[in-house]
Amino acid sequence: QVPLVESGGGLVQPGGSLKLSCAASRIIYSIHAMEWYRQAPGKERELVAVITDGDTANYALSVKGRFTISKDNAKIAVYLQMNSLKPEDTAVYYCNIKAYGGNYWGQGLQVTVSS
Repeated sequence: QVPLVESGGGLVQPGGSLKLSCAASRIIYSIHAMEWYRQAPGKERELVAVITDGDTANYALSVKGRFTISKDNAKIAVYLQMNSLKPEDTAVYYCNIKAYGGNYWGQGLQVTVSS
């Protein structure tokens, strides 16, 4: 397994912004997509955003227009810019790098949106 290191989570007030980062510590070959998931307490893990190797991005309806996924192929990194955050965005966020050799998961980041 290739460790993925996530950073950028924390506590933010409603309406605020956070940027999550996820980077691989070693090279990963044949990546075809990078994703962000989240899991709120008592709920199933849900796909938040995905960006393909062709730079096509898609979002869950609940975050579309507020979140932006991006990547840096040279750094094997994926980012999630989260704006206009709402209390319902509170969850543990996980990055996932999908390669033809398997999936690689981050350790999870707590994001709490509260006043």
